[in-house]
Amino acid sequence: MSELVRPRPRLLVVDDDHSILKVVARVGERAGFDVETCPLGSSATDCLLRRPAELAMVDLHMPDADGIDLLKRFKGTVPACEVILMTGAGAVASAVEAIKHGARDYLTKPFDLDRLRIVLSEIRDELDRRAQVAALESDVAKQMEFCGMLGRSPVMQDIFSLIQRLAPHTRTALISGETGTGKELTARAFHRSGPRHSRPFVAAHCSALDPGILESANGGTLLLDEVSDLTPDLQAAVLRLMQAGEEPRSGRFAPRPSDVAILATSRRDLRAEVAEGRFRDDLFYRLSVVEIRLPPLRERREDIPYLTAAFMRLMSARLRRPLNGLTASAERMLLSAPWPGNVRQLRHTVERACIVASGSVISERELVPAMTQRTLPPEFSQALAMAAADDAPTDAEREHIVAVLHQVRGNRMAAAKMLGMSRRALYRRLERYQIGAEAPPRRAYLPRPR
Repeated sequence: MSELVRPRPRLLVVDDDHSILKVVARVGERAGFDVETCPLGSSATDCLLRRPAELAMVDLHMPDADGIDLLKRFKGTVPACEVILMTGAGAVASAVEAIKHGARDYLTKPFDLDRLRIVLSEIRDELDRRAQVAALESDVAKQMEFCGMLGRSPVMQDIFSLIQRLAPHTRTALISGETGTGKELTARAFHRSGPRHSRPFVAAHCSALDPGILESANGGTLLLDEVSDLTPDLQAAVLRLMQAGEEPRSGRFAPRPSDVAILATSRRDLRAEVAEGRFRDDLFYRLSVVEIRLPPLRERREDIPYLTAAFMRLMSARLRRPLNGLTASAERMLLSAPWPGNVRQLRHTVERACIVASGSVISERELVPAMTQRTLPPEFSQALAMAAADDAPTDAEREHIVAVLHQVRGNRMAAAKMLGMSRRALYRRLERYQIGAEAPPRRAYLPRPR
């Protein structure tokens, strides 16, 4: 069977100079892009919304638009879109400002065609690598047991079986469990296993529930996330919906038929909330026709090695380097930790350890900095103190950040994505570790001296 051909990434070129549009379009197509040109800055955002692009090249000065403003709009509309600004001015201040607002690079006109080809080819190769990583992560995710849920323990296998039996016949269910146990993921598995799997799945946090959200979920599934946070008025609205199939609209509860399956999650004990008078008993009884309780991680410790291995495979794909398991001491540390944040906390701990690890095997030295005194098992408390006095893990993280910056040629935004952190968090680490000279500077393509 022949391998599926990936679609060409899209390049949007915005410039009022038609000759520039033709040159960039020709070079972009030869570099492997599907190119769309836009001669009007005022309509550029509409072009991007109509057909999102992986890369945009925008003129800095146009009669009807400012390139910096377009850059901000593009990053706010399609954050994943890389933006290169083009200008004939070549002012360093403009280049610095563009980069500060999220521009990937800065090119001057008239173009050095060889440089333009190199830039576009490099970005095309980077997009190919991202697509390969995404495909690999997707392949790994497909191996994650039941509808993306992980677990080989008997209690999790029972939950998977229960969802498969009930989802085809049940429109209402209550999913309870501590923070980080995977309540929303369970709700999505319930939706995917039922007759509405091809219809919308809409998740709404009950602390800020918009009554109009029910309209978008009509025919599909509505997830009431943390249902105990509903105000008394919204509790009454949800009850009315379940009783009479009426949908709240515009802040009022005007009758309107609605076909919505309702799932609810709660980290609190709703029975206790009912007893204390904070939650309606009639709404509780309707929601809890089917109740699924997710066990905390400490009650299914046999899943920890399996979960850890899956998270490490994902990080290996993301970081593009081998990660081959844990030392015996590190595995004992994970198995004996209390994990108050459950699977979510385990995942974050493993991901951080993978980032700072200098080798392919994770040891307790990489795990300890990601774990608090509350999380760390008592027998490893000495290791925590030693790690605080020992800067080896810090050195490992510093070296890894420098290596990633070199790999992306100083592109801070790309480095933050590869490291799995926000750009602000990356800048804090650059300042903390005094990373400057070791990292390559951001490239700004300015005019060559004549």
